[in-house]
Amino acid sequence: MPRVVVFDQTGGPEVLRIVDEPVVEPAAGEVRVRIEAFAVNPLDQLVRAGRSPRPVRLPHARLGVEGTGVIDALGPDVAGPAVGDPVLLSALPDFETRGAYADYTTVPADRVVPRPAGLSVAGAAALWVAYFTAYGALVEKAGMRPGDHVLITAASGGVGRAAIQIANQIGAVPIAVTRHSAKRESLLAAGAAAVIATDREDVAESTRRHTGGVGADIVLDAVLGPGLADLSLAARLGGTLSAVGWLDPRPASFPANPSLTLHRYMAFADMVDPKVTGRVAAFLTAGVRTGVLRPAVDRVFRLDDVVEAHRHLDRGSPAGKIVVTT
Repeated sequence: MPRVVVFDQTGGPEVLRIVDEPVVEPAAGEVRVRIEAFAVNPLDQLVRAGRSPRPVRLPHARLGVEGTGVIDALGPDVAGPAVGDPVLLSALPDFETRGAYADYTTVPADRVVPRPAGLSVAGAAALWVAYFTAYGALVEKAGMRPGDHVLITAASGGVGRAAIQIANQIGAVPIAVTRHSAKRESLLAAGAAAVIATDREDVAESTRRHTGGVGADIVLDAVLGPGLADLSLAARLGGTLSAVGWLDPRPASFPANPSLTLHRYMAFADMVDPKVTGRVAAFLTAGVRTGVLRPAVDRVFRLDDVVEAHRHLDRGSPAGKIVVTT
């Protein structure tokens, strides 16, 4: 019988358990997807630990906001997708009831997009949320253009590495920020034009050095917290800061650069907009086809080892996405 990962209380990875559940038939306008792999995201970690941005009903809650698989059944009144199509799950706002941590899930037909050819299953599972977030924050909100200097915090993570590649695809100049000097070479290999390691360098001073004394046109920040004021000084006058995460749970300081335009970008709000989803899907498909966009996978686990996958995320600093295959 198909497996589903559920949890009845919040806490550490050990609250996750695998149960058997019958396959659900898709309703009108829905498709059923046989999941081949899903990514373990920081949002999953927050929800599991009881720090969800919104309430989650317990017991028997599910996890998983992205995954990839093959359509294996269509509900009535579905036009477009076909049985056998390889797809990405493009939006699961109701992940607690039909999340991707499972062998099968049913979703509205407009919540899947074609899987770009040329990706492994693990690579496809690592693509959508990170690259959608980076694209949305940099292009849709900040208006990134060729030649822009883009400062990327938490650059070793999934969104950070996606942002480096997307900046290169646009023709911008990605400057990666990491806490550890040991990650410098891997970030340069990932496409960063320069790397600032905060264990040895000051971010604002180093950014000005890499930008001819001007500062970054765009700052992509996944950290927030008290360091936001100092980070804002790395941007040029009239620059833009797009905040996409909350890796530091402490209150964010007020930006010290008064001319900065601020965006708080939440990708899941855009994922339910068909026009934005279509633009992102077209951009990612083109980037995968040309080889510029290459999802970074830190480690792959099997579904039976989903608890260990969450323990690996809890240990911190994965070099790319953590993926679980079914």
